[in-house]
Amino acid sequence: MAKKFRDLAARTMTAEQRARAAKRAQALLMEMSLGQLRKARELSQLDMAEKLKTTQSSISRLEHQADMYLSTLREYVEASGGHLDLIARYRDTEIRLTQFADLASTYST
Repeated sequence: MAKKFRDLAARTMTAEQRARAAKRAQALLMEMSLGQLRKARELSQLDMAEKLKTTQSSISRLEHQADMYLSTLREYVEASGGHLDLIARYRDTEIRLTQFADLASTYST
């Protein structure tokens, strides 16, 4: 008989181990590709194509690109209901870069 993971984990893992596993699972959920992001937002490639006034095949190509303009990435994220922030991370601080946000209104469709 199949057993549920949470029941098995409750019997075999300490509270600290369960907390560590939950934290790691949450971190993994925060790292995803554009295609995974779209699916997590319950959108199809066709939905995105309609929002971005392009074709489904263009969305497929975009989701597999390794390099793209920030404006393209911003448009994709906004079409999925989000907002793109660009953060420069250093050992001692994080800085939100604003010049790209200012350009967003210039290139809005």
